[in-house]
Amino acid sequence: MYESFLIKDIKKFFTMKYMKLGTKPDTFYTEEAVRSVLSDVPADLIIHVNNTKYQLHKFPLLLKCGLLQRLCSDDDGVDAAPVPVALHDIPGGEEAFELCAKFCYGISINIGAGNFVAAALAARFLRMTEAVAKGNLVAKLDSFFDSCILQGWKDPIAALTAAWRISGWSESRIVQPCVDAIVEKILTPPSKVTWSYTYTRPGYAKKAHQSVPKDWWTEDVSELDIDVFRSLLSTVRAARLLPPPLIGEALHVYACKHLPDPLNHAAAAATANGQSSELETAAAKQRRVLETIVTMIPGDAGAVTGRFLLRLLRVASYVGASPSTRAQLVRQAGAQLDEARAVDLLVPMPSSSDPPAYDVGAAEAVLEHFLALFQRPAPPDERRRMSAAMEKVARTFDEYLRAVALHADFPVGKFVDLAECLPDIARNDHDGLYHAIDTYLKEHPELSKADKKRLCRMIDCRKLSPDVRAQAISNDRMPLRTIVQLLFVEQERAMGGGGASGSNSAVAPDAIAMLAARKEKEDEPPAPAADHKSDVHRPRGDHGERARADGAAMTRSLSASTTKTAGAAAPRTAESRGSRMRNK
Repeated sequence: MYESFLIKDIKKFFTMKYMKLGTKPDTFYTEEAVRSVLSDVPADLIIHVNNTKYQLHKFPLLLKCGLLQRLCSDDDGVDAAPVPVALHDIPGGEEAFELCAKFCYGISINIGAGNFVAAALAARFLRMTEAVAKGNLVAKLDSFFDSCILQGWKDPIAALTAAWRISGWSESRIVQPCVDAIVEKILTPPSKVTWSYTYTRPGYAKKAHQSVPKDWWTEDVSELDIDVFRSLLSTVRAARLLPPPLIGEALHVYACKHLPDPLNHAAAAATANGQSSELETAAAKQRRVLETIVTMIPGDAGAVTGRFLLRLLRVASYVGASPSTRAQLVRQAGAQLDEARAVDLLVPMPSSSDPPAYDVGAAEAVLEHFLALFQRPAPPDERRRMSAAMEKVARTFDEYLRAVALHADFPVGKFVDLAECLPDIARNDHDGLYHAIDTYLKEHPELSKADKKRLCRMIDCRKLSPDVRAQAISNDRMPLRTIVQLLFVEQERAMGGGGASGSNSAVAPDAIAMLAARKEKEDEPPAPAADHKSDVHRPRGDHGERARADGAAMTRSLSASTTKTAGAAAPRTAESRGSRMRNK
């Protein structure tokens, strides 16, 4: 009775079971929107199932269907007109009814995990039990369910999916046994797993003779509805046989399958092209999935990654999740912010443009929670761990600043506030901050001098590495005040190194000359208009003379530093030369 055959899955072939009943060929046909069966005997039973009309025969159907026996009991058989019967409430609809009807006619049918639930519910609805006829359909389906479907891996998942789609939790005779069978196999040690499963992790298929991975079951159960998935995972967690990170991986796989990443602009654009009602329905479903997953995240440290939490936060902003859900994600992501990358902090606005606008408030809230944890009293070991985490967060946040600086409409005040969220002790160096500010200056060339100074005032020139400092000195986007500070720091470093080396003494005059020329160029007044009143309105003094005077003052100041450095080196040089002469 039971045979095996191959059903093609999206990723691979896997073995499932099916049951073949009946031996006659299929003689059902459609004519003028009516389903009939080839027979020499005229049809005497008309059955309406939703929008489909069937012209069938009492004899084979009433022998096995207790419901039809009761509905046709008032018919005395004298009237030659066919008896009409309406079965609009039959579970599974037309397909399920037709399976049961073909069974009554002895026509060959195949029952598998995909259509088992519909056939079983329809057979019970029609009362095709042993009390009506021996060897009836309900008994055969129950035997197949116990001996085949519940013994497999993908079979109970497919049956559970179908049962939920048709009747939800109401059909406990199918749902609960399927859940129990799936849980039993999930809790089986990987070394004892012998059945086929879906596992599509990158690079896994290329490995030869690989062992069964611990998370072998996560992809298959991600096909279930979120309510069934929650019940299943809660039962697994209650057994306390699997570590929290494995539960977290199951949540991660489910979220990746059912929740779009807003950073994927192609997916977001495809979603935006749909109808308004379709978008609302999809958003409501995604919101339900997200909020359910968030409630299922284990509280154990390391159960899920910080990057996964930030992905959920992006989705929460995109689908309009509840404030409590967003607050929980902010707290959890803030505690693991050191695991994140800059791109993980990018939270696109729900109605984003191209290029996308980002919700910096979400990233700011996550950072504030991390800083609050950092300021709490902690043992020495935990303090050292948090200090190392702070260094990672500072580098990540500066990279994030560089990413948001690319947006042309990002206001300078918000950028400054965002950059100042990190305390001074967080940044061991200001290289990342410099690159973020330089990117903002490059993308916003219309900034005023005051705004440029406001931005560059945040840079501590002493915290720049030598290479970045040299780059900043020759950067035309930097304000003159910043470049002067950089040059002074450069001279201080040279003096601290035991005198000006040849390279430093060569760089300083070039930089000073460039600075003086730039100062003169920036302060040069525009050419006066050809107007006879221009002399009256011309300000007193010569702008060019004043610019040259300022440039000369900066030159004398920086040259004085160079002279002091050279003067400090001269006595040591003379003393060394005298020592060599005495030795001769």
